[in-house]
Amino acid sequence: MPHVPVGGTLLGAAGMSENNIVSLDAWRDFNDAAPQADPFDIEPDPQQIAVFLDVVFGYCEGWAPLRGFVDKGQGIDGRPHNAWIEIDDSLLEKAVSFASWAAREGAAFYVVPGTVAETGRAKAADVLQMQTVLVDLDAGDIVAKLDHLIRHLGEPTLLVESGGRTPDGLDKLHVWWRLSEPAEGEDIALLCRLRGDIAVKVGGDTHFRSAHQPIRLAGSVYHKGGFKRLVNIRRHSPRVEVHLRDFAELVDTMPPLAGVGSEPGPSNDKPSITEILTTPVREGGEDDWTRFQGASAAIGHYVRLAHEGRMSRDEAWEAICQYNAAQLRPSWPLERLASEAQRLWRLHEERHGPALERLSTPPMSALPAFTLGALLDDTSPMPDDIIAPRVLTPGGMLVLGGAPKVGKSDFLISLLVHMAAGVPFLGFAPSQPLRIFYLQAEIQYHYLRERLQAIRIDPALLAVARDNLVATPKVRMLLDAGGVALAVAAVRAHYGHGAPDILCIDPIRNLFDGGPDGGGENDNTAMLFFLQERVEALRDAVAPDAGLILCHHTRKITKKQLAEDPFMALSGAGSLRSFYSSGIIMHRPDEDRPERMLHFELRNGPGIEPMIIDKADGRWVSIDRSSERLVRKALGDKLDAERVRKHDVILGVLLDEALEGRLYTINQFAEAFENRGGLGGKDTIRDRLNVLATKGFVKFVRDGTPYGLGPSRSRFGFLCVEGMAAPAEEEAVDPETGEVLPASVAVLPTHYKSPQTGALLEVENPHVWVYPEGEQS
Repeated sequence: MPHVPVGGTLLGAAGMSENNIVSLDAWRDFNDAAPQADPFDIEPDPQQIAVFLDVVFGYCEGWAPLRGFVDKGQGIDGRPHNAWIEIDDSLLEKAVSFASWAAREGAAFYVVPGTVAETGRAKAADVLQMQTVLVDLDAGDIVAKLDHLIRHLGEPTLLVESGGRTPDGLDKLHVWWRLSEPAEGEDIALLCRLRGDIAVKVGGDTHFRSAHQPIRLAGSVYHKGGFKRLVNIRRHSPRVEVHLRDFAELVDTMPPLAGVGSEPGPSNDKPSITEILTTPVREGGEDDWTRFQGASAAIGHYVRLAHEGRMSRDEAWEAICQYNAAQLRPSWPLERLASEAQRLWRLHEERHGPALERLSTPPMSALPAFTLGALLDDTSPMPDDIIAPRVLTPGGMLVLGGAPKVGKSDFLISLLVHMAAGVPFLGFAPSQPLRIFYLQAEIQYHYLRERLQAIRIDPALLAVARDNLVATPKVRMLLDAGGVALAVAAVRAHYGHGAPDILCIDPIRNLFDGGPDGGGENDNTAMLFFLQERVEALRDAVAPDAGLILCHHTRKITKKQLAEDPFMALSGAGSLRSFYSSGIIMHRPDEDRPERMLHFELRNGPGIEPMIIDKADGRWVSIDRSSERLVRKALGDKLDAERVRKHDVILGVLLDEALEGRLYTINQFAEAFENRGGLGGKDTIRDRLNVLATKGFVKFVRDGTPYGLGPSRSRFGFLCVEGMAAPAEEEAVDPETGEVLPASVAVLPTHYKSPQTGALLEVENPHVWVYPEGEQS
């Protein structure tokens, strides 16, 4: 059996060196018993794997990077497994072995659809050859998107059902076109640009702009969410091959799918920039060039000037808007203009490196620095908190973290509405009615308005908040240079020359832009780029002193880790935690209970005690932590019930034994009734008696002489409970019936145990049984 070299993970550190070797034999089942068929099991399909490998790697040379990791939603964990397989005659055998291992382990089988020169490398810059163009259709009307692609780009070579399904029950699809020869060098950049342009025009997954983006291998098994399906080839057209340059022309001329896509890039046939900037152009192709050609050329011109430092970005954006208003008939919508500017800026940075920024104001002569004396002498008032107490300070950043579906967005919406109305919420107090811009990428319009309408707040206060809170419905964009421009334009459109007090982004994950290197949330450099160059750039452009609120997901950690350091749960790079000024983690202490717990971390103020909250009658309310058991409630209830049972048993036994003429000290009772009546061992019984004595249910008789016993030598004496009676020496006669009955005498306490000090004190009135305050008989 061949061996496969294994190195670092495709998309992150694997915790192993590049010299490690893992045999594919290790993935086989060593049980040599005859296998038993499972009619409900799904196995990898070697024939489909063979077809897929031929389409994706048939003309390529080098090593194919593979990745296997446990699909989400199965309730199991596992670390990624990575392998590099050389493109030779053993490729199919090794891939089938990897697929079989992945199927048994509940792992997804992904492959980078390109080859690299050596093992252990799979970054975008490492990809040497690619021979397919693909688009991932993972949302919306899949059928309409596929029809649009076939109508304009032709029949695909391979159509693969990825295993996932949309909320409408449609199969998610991977659509592949095979090239007539592998793309290399600069052609790989063109190929990746085509993948991104197709995705933008039909609403596909834009992550495939990156050469190293992995994808599921056809013929492998999909496990996500506990559903097991084959990643199935729906259609294979082996004779379909396309030439890269011809295909690029088809992509460039393909219009966006109505209501979904947008134009991703300019045409290669452009008139001179002087003509572009001075000539009006109408829709419908009535002029020498189209509105799209003119707008792309003008935007590209101003992007170059800003990139070279000959004008600022704000000046470039203003010039682009002026061209749009003066020369396009009719003008493009502002959103489309910003989207195209964003795309061209990113493309220009990829080709020419970071921009040489032009400073809009002269640089300061030195960094601001202050002596100790100056700081000590400055007694001016502290700036008002945006949200007190120090939860959000001017220019600060609050990160709200929580697991998916824990209620972060619902909690956040309630917080924002109260802050916009200028009223406290769960102890968080705004300095005044706050102006808030809420950029969110999770909740669609109708469900957003439903949540807002469900918030219980005084109508008079809600009237104050009506114009203060501005929220977007679910946006489909990245917060990159163009996304920042779109957000800035939206803020200015609503607030004019005023400035918002809070900018809120929900969630980070859906808007994350890791910069030119394309790093993810787990990359510290990418996270810092996003926070500094995107989030803070947005704030600096509209309101430098505004507070930022970022909503973020948490990863799975143990309850012990959560108790020790809740903020370890924040997903992604550790640089996020070092960057924010305050943080809130929201989680359920008990998954079977509705209550949530909030943990706080403040850099600019004293700590805040954890808070337990719940939603009652449409309102978030705080719960007294001392009044409610949240953790392991079922077990706690059982233990409480057992204590009550032992309480009743002990009191009942003492009453019964006294009627038989037997009184006990604590030690005598514990030894006499050990393992009887379910009371447990003598130490357990002794502990329960001490508790009952402290609570006043048990008191003591120091002298047993009146009851036929001598004085007790025990420190406390004989046990006594309320209503206790002992037999008397004489007999009693019922005056009505003449029946002779045994006589009894009440056993009255002489001493009791102090609930404060534990000292033995005398009973003031033995005929009145007194319980400590708060205890009931």
